[in-house]
Amino acid sequence: MRVYDCHTNRRRFVCKSFNEITIIAPPVVNVIPTVKRYFYIPEANVNLASGTTISSNLFTDDDGNQVTNFMSFNPNGYANLYINGVIQEGGLYTVNTQSLTIAPVHSTISAQTPIIVELLTFSTTLS
Repeated sequence: MRVYDCHTNRRRFVCKSFNEITIIAPPVVNVIPTVKRYFYIPEANVNLASGTTISSNLFTDDDGNQVTNFMSFNPNGYANLYINGVIQEGGLYTVNTQSLTIAPVHSTISAQTPIIVELLTFSTTLS
């Protein structure tokens, strides 16, 4: 809607037009997080000297079901990696829907050490 010949006068908004201005409240934005966790316990030591890639189909979900793929979390999300319950620095690993890749480091993940991938993604709705 257009308002013509308007000016301010002592902090009041004065208009010379009879057009009404309707203020519409902005929509409420609801942010909806989705979290998926995947678990893997290797049966043998995992040598990380050359790095390693662990296929997503070796992991189970929160309900103990084997998964075929990790949830897609890009572009509105992120991944966390926990080894033996300790969160790992982001530059150490990459995750895609097919696998977890851990960069080369001079270390070994011992057999029976839990490896947990946590994926978070966010969507929105307007109401």
